[in-house]
Amino acid sequence: MLGRWLAFCVQLTYTRYLVASALALAADLAIFTLLLIGGTAAIVASAVGYLCGIAVHWLLSSRAVFTATGYITTRHRQRVLFVGSALVGLGLTTAIVGLGDRIGINPHMAKAVAIAVSFHVTYLLRKTIVFA
Repeated sequence: MLGRWLAFCVQLTYTRYLVASALALAADLAIFTLLLIGGTAAIVASAVGYLCGIAVHWLLSSRAVFTATGYITTRHRQRVLFVGSALVGLGLTTAIVGLGDRIGINPHMAKAVAIAVSFHVTYLLRKTIVFA
């Protein structure tokens, strides 16, 4: 019974994380696209969009995703670790978009790859370190 309850809680956390990620991604992609339209370099647009998405994700993750008793730690420690995980995601995103741009891949396609990689890496960091 306890095993089923824990599995259910993990599934809910992942579902809430997916929703938070979708909302943060919407903010990220909107800024990214607007900057590209305005003539900003793809790597810069990617970084600025990602940073805006980080702000949205922090608000949602800290208040609606990782709220179970086992995830609560001090807010300051969470913020520092969240920023660290965000910097890892930012590094992955800018590296992938920058590389894609250099080899002639459409910036939106490169961003799609970056999103997939960054999503999984930051989820694991946040679940196992930030909100553990």
